Amino acid sequence: MKVPSPRLRWYERLYLYEVARGMKVTMGHLLRNLFRQSEMPTIQWPEEPKPLPVRLKGRHRLTLRDDGSPKCVACYMCQTACPARCIHIVAEESPEPTIEKRPKVFDIDMLRCVFCGYCVEACPEDAIRMDTGEMAIVSDKREDFIFRIDFLLRGKGEEWKEQGVAESPRRGGLAEPPDDQSEQDLDGGRAGKPPVPSQW
Repeated sequence: MKVPSPRLRWYERLYLYEVARGMKVTMGHLLRNLFRQSEMPTIQWPEEPKPLPVRLKGRHRLTLRDDGSPKCVACYMCQTACPARCIHIVAEESPEPTIEKRPKVFDIDMLRCVFCGYCVEACPEDAIRMDTGEMAIVSDKREDFIFRIDFLLRGKGEEWKEQGVAESPRRGGLAEPPDDQSEQDLDGGRAGKPPVPSQW
């Protein structure tokens, strides 16, 4: 089916009329914002924080059971589902007889995270959530953006800047897939201090 083109008048074919109409709209917004600045939709962030949507995906956190232990059972589902491969987990045996494993290491590289929420959807234990509402994650050191398990369990605000680069039983950076490494290799004592992101 052929749609007929609209017939333009002679002044519309010159396009000067349409340009003038566009400039009229632009000048109207300019003059209104110039003389009525109180009505501008600008928010003076961060002095005036913008209300965030309820379902916003914010910073990650790990949830706890009633006894204070982490809900995470180190099933590697979140690490497997992550498209950015920013989650690194090392499992260890749990002292609880009803729980097989627990995470010995649970790191998230926030510089690689794309905030897709796949880790939350994949978790069978509801152990990881993105409901903190924290979005302003700012630092001048790249290693500050690797969030460790201690902060993910109980950290708030800017406490993540104080965690530093802790000892972690792994040989490579977060970008290396753990599929070709066994837990025996990771815990075998050959692992040293992990490289900072600038050395990846």
